[in-house]
Amino acid sequence: MPSFLEPLRENRDQFTLFRGLDHGVKAGHFAAHTFLSGVLNSEAQNRPDGNVTLDQFLADEIGTATRFPSLTVKSEGGIHGGCQIAWTKSGVRVPPITGPAELFDHLFVSDSQERQARRRQKNDLQASILDSVREEANRLSKRINQEDRAKLDEYFTSVRDVEKRLELRQRWTNLPKPTAPFDKPANRNAVEDLPLLYELIALALQTDCTRVATLEIGGDFLPQHLDVTRDYHGLSHHGNDPDAIESLIKLERYQIEHFGKFLMRLAGMQDGDRTLLDSTAVLFGSGMGDANSHKNSDLPIILAGGSYRHGEFRQVPREGINKVPLSNLFVDIAQRMGVEVGIFESFGNSTGRFS
Repeated sequence: MPSFLEPLRENRDQFTLFRGLDHGVKAGHFAAHTFLSGVLNSEAQNRPDGNVTLDQFLADEIGTATRFPSLTVKSEGGIHGGCQIAWTKSGVRVPPITGPAELFDHLFVSDSQERQARRRQKNDLQASILDSVREEANRLSKRINQEDRAKLDEYFTSVRDVEKRLELRQRWTNLPKPTAPFDKPANRNAVEDLPLLYELIALALQTDCTRVATLEIGGDFLPQHLDVTRDYHGLSHHGNDPDAIESLIKLERYQIEHFGKFLMRLAGMQDGDRTLLDSTAVLFGSGMGDANSHKNSDLPIILAGGSYRHGEFRQVPREGINKVPLSNLFVDIAQRMGVEVGIFESFGNSTGRFS
């Protein structure tokens, strides 16, 4: 086991390590944002589902069963415009929950009666506006050509997305949230907040507030909080400098250590007759295979839980006709969550189900 994976030694039977998986996308840092979609935002326009990410696709399919279809957690700091880990089918970036204090409020703090009343009024107004928009769009659709009709179909898709969110919000407005197991935490910094964010996500899954969550560790993960003097982005471009590599390993061991603790936490939570880890597929990885050279191939991928057979190292062909896209693994995850094969088979650049 590589030294930076040493913190996962106790989790060895809970995960599988992959080599050779990627999306076939080459765009350096910008391709890192395709990690959960396999599609660059700039190339999404002519695709039926745009650059929808795995989490948002699943949220559309199974998210109506929970208060939150999905949770996206990360700060807006760092390079390239903040958090870009999650995208909807209509090409809208999902704004993140930016820290443990806000995530705690989402999960456990109920609105006052006055605020609930205002929210109901707002929902009613938005529903009325959507009705008017839909009626106008239907009238317009009878008077436009085929090219404009395609654009209108995209518009209808966006309207339907809003309608789904509004319906879900109306459903949960009057229902109480779970009781908080501890007091509201304060935001500190991305390094010190990481264990608490993992804990809150575990509680969100345990209380069935959501069944889909993403956590992105980005450019605002400041090494100074781990007694490392250089910045994270600079260290990723280490130039094979031994001191820089040593510092980078220190940062990433910390991240992997808390990922391992998250897996153990889920393994200690019951979900019916099995553990929450058995019920939950947990994906850990990056859209950069080698940040030092801006490569987006051979991405580091760990898959844990989800009732998969684990304790393995799986290497797949990296090129040629037998190359396996990372999106094939996403298809497999989706199908195990009950998403129909026919709906999902063309996700990203997938060629089928990972086996």
